[in-house]
Amino acid sequence: MNSIKNYVEELIQLCGITGHSVPVVRHLLLVLIAIFLAWAAGVLCRRILLPLIHKLTSTTRNSWDEALLSDNVLQTACRIVPAIVIAQLLPMVFYQHPVARKVLERLTDIYIVIMSVRLFIALLNSLTQLELSHSASVRQYIKTFCGVVKIIAIFVAVIIVTSILFGKNPMSLIAGLGATSAILMLVFKDTIEGLVAGIRLTSNDMVKKGDWITVPSTTADGIVEEITLTTVKVRNFDNTTVTVPPLTLVNGSFQNWKSMQRGAGRRVKRLIYIDFRSVKVADEALKASLIAGHFFTPEELKGEQINTALFRIFIEKWLISRPDVNEKMTILVRQVEATQCGLPLEVQFFVRNDKNIHYEHTLADIIEHIYAYTSAFGLTLYQQYPEQ
Repeated sequence: MNSIKNYVEELIQLCGITGHSVPVVRHLLLVLIAIFLAWAAGVLCRRILLPLIHKLTSTTRNSWDEALLSDNVLQTACRIVPAIVIAQLLPMVFYQHPVARKVLERLTDIYIVIMSVRLFIALLNSLTQLELSHSASVRQYIKTFCGVVKIIAIFVAVIIVTSILFGKNPMSLIAGLGATSAILMLVFKDTIEGLVAGIRLTSNDMVKKGDWITVPSTTADGIVEEITLTTVKVRNFDNTTVTVPPLTLVNGSFQNWKSMQRGAGRRVKRLIYIDFRSVKVADEALKASLIAGHFFTPEELKGEQINTALFRIFIEKWLISRPDVNEKMTILVRQVEATQCGLPLEVQFFVRNDKNIHYEHTLADIIEHIYAYTSAFGLTLYQQYPEQ
C-alpha cells in the first residue's frame, strides 16, 4: 500500500501539480486505483480462476467436487473478492477523511457478510443435490438439516450486520437476545413445528419423495415432489400442485398408497344390488341353460339350487381364472345385509400390480362382465327409476 501511495506522489510531482490541488488529485488517483484493482481482481477470478477450477473438477472421477464447486458457488465467491480488495485499500485511500472511511468500511463489511452468507447457502444447496446416500430418509435428514443451518446462518448474519451498523460487539447483541426469545419463538414458530414434523415424517418412514398420498382434509391427491421444513409439495393427477404443511400430515391423517403400489395387487370392493323378485330356486330350464353355457356341469347342479348362490360360486371361479386377478389374494363374493335397494352382493378381489395391466380398464371390464352374467342366472339388477 505504501508503494502505491509513493507511486501516486511521484506521479503528481512529475505532472507538476502544486498547491491546493495536490490533495484533490491525490485522492482522486487513489480512488481510481482502488476501483481498478478491485475490478481487475474480479475479472481475474471470473476469467482465469473459474475456467481453471471447472477444468480441474471435470478431470476427476468424483461428482461431489463438480456439485460443490458449481458455477453458482464460484460466481458468488468471485463477487466477494473485489469487496475484500476495497476493504484493504480503504485506509490508504481515505486516510485524510476518517468519517468517510469509517462509513465505507462499514458498508463494505456488511456487503462481505451478506455475500459470505449467500456463498454458504449456495454450498448447502449444492450439498443437498448430492446423492450422499441411497436411503430416501437419510437424504431427507440432510435436506432438513441444511434448512436449519440456513436459518441459523441468516440469523447470525443479521446479528453481525446489526453490530456493524451500530458499532457494537456481536456477542453483546447475542447476550441481549434472551429477553426477546419469546418473540423469536413466535417468529420461527412455523419453522420449528415444520422441522419437528418433518423429522417425524422421515424417521417413521411415513412419507417420502415419489409416494402417492391422499390427504382427506385438503385437495392433495397425487405424487409427493418435495418435502421441506414448512411444506410438502404434492402434484395432483390433474397436474395441479398442492402444498401441505408437514404438521397437517403429522397431526391429522393421510393415506399413503406406497404399500399398495409395491404389493402384489390392488384391492377392488364393489356392491352389486340384485332385485329381490328375481331371487328364486333354479328350475330345470335354468339349469339346462347354465349347462349349455358351460357355467356348470350337470353334477354341480344336482339337488335344489338358488340362482344367487350359483351366481356367487361362478363369479368366484371366474375371477380365479382371470390372469389379471391375483388368485393368491382374497377373492370373495358374499351376501351382505339386505337393503331397500335390493339384495347386495359384495365382490372382493385384487387386480395384479403389473405395468402391462391398466387398473381402471381391468376393473371396468370385470364389473361389466359381472353385470352381463346376471341375466344368465335369471337375476335382475336393481335400478331405481326417477319419479314421473
